[in-house]
Amino acid sequence: MFQRYQAALSQRQEEAQFRSPHTYTPVDATHVIYHGSTYLMMASNNYLGLTHHPHVQARAKHAVDTYGTGSGGARLTSGSFPLFEELETKLAAWKGTEAALTFTAGFMANLGTITALAKPGDIIFSDQWNHASLIDGCRLSGATVKVYPHKDIATLEAMLQDSAASSMRFIITDGVFSMDGDLTPLPELLDLANRYDALLIVDDAHATGVIGDGRGTAHHFHCESPRIITTGTMSKALGAIGGYVCGTQTMIDYIINHSRPFIFATALSPADIGASIGALEVLEDDPSVYANLRINTEYMHHALRSLGIPGSSDTPIFPIIIGSNEDTLSASRICKEHRIILSAIRPPTVPVNTGRLRLTVTASHTQQDLQTVIEILQKLPTVTKL
Repeated sequence: MFQRYQAALSQRQEEAQFRSPHTYTPVDATHVIYHGSTYLMMASNNYLGLTHHPHVQARAKHAVDTYGTGSGGARLTSGSFPLFEELETKLAAWKGTEAALTFTAGFMANLGTITALAKPGDIIFSDQWNHASLIDGCRLSGATVKVYPHKDIATLEAMLQDSAASSMRFIITDGVFSMDGDLTPLPELLDLANRYDALLIVDDAHATGVIGDGRGTAHHFHCESPRIITTGTMSKALGAIGGYVCGTQTMIDYIINHSRPFIFATALSPADIGASIGALEVLEDDPSVYANLRINTEYMHHALRSLGIPGSSDTPIFPIIIGSNEDTLSASRICKEHRIILSAIRPPTVPVNTGRLRLTVTASHTQQDLQTVIEILQKLPTVTKL
């Protein structure tokens, strides 16, 4: 009975793809304790360092003191309370949309939004490097899914031209692609959505708090349209947990009434909501947090370029391409020997032979932290250069 599972695990080990979690004890936004020693964390999505911000923590504690530790049920039965309305109002205002709705995770926001809106007979056009949650949402919707090459506008338009005009059409993309840190060509996608009467779903998980003055992809590109539906998460730059979708009031009302991950899941805990509200308040009241992230991103970009390592200054995500699974694991171990956490990213998360160290900088890193990392990267023999 269990042989096939053991065989699959053995194969993962042989291919250097076996994974298991490591237990880190956070000290602050940029350091962790691992096996009794302090390490510099360079693999976190805590882009603004808000997990340890006093106001965010105070908001979470106050929410627990006021509402308890759990929501007690799904939103449509017993699990909704005033904090939800406060958070969703703030999210909609931050994103510049009519309304917003929260989910228990960003993954569930994508599943819940796509499966609610897209149905059998519809056609979804999905970017080749979309996040797994978008891919799974497309599959579960029952719609016909057509994958277009990464950011290839010409091919996408040809696919749209060949699609049935009678079908409901969706273009689905990450705003910031999580493994390469590049941006979707949103103005061109919106132009196609307008010309071919499609809805455009943009996952802002790695864009919120990161680009567009922290407001995300649409704000970065100055794109406003009721066709754009934005999903995302509070678990990255906002330093909390939970997902969201923002759009017109009609779209949000429809999702409330048709999204199984919303209807049947127990709602977010008060601490999660309180922390998310606190994070948005920090972004509203203290632009220096976002400014610090931009400064550190530019610093790392120029430092990596000086080493011949390619990368963009648009986002704080820097893929340090290694190649094989074995070499990628070796590079990660070397970093850990120097007390730097840089996780080995391997297939199927990224294409075969593009294993990498996914380096991320945050607003809380010091320039000394970043310089320390640069010095270690110089010692890695397997880093792909320009």
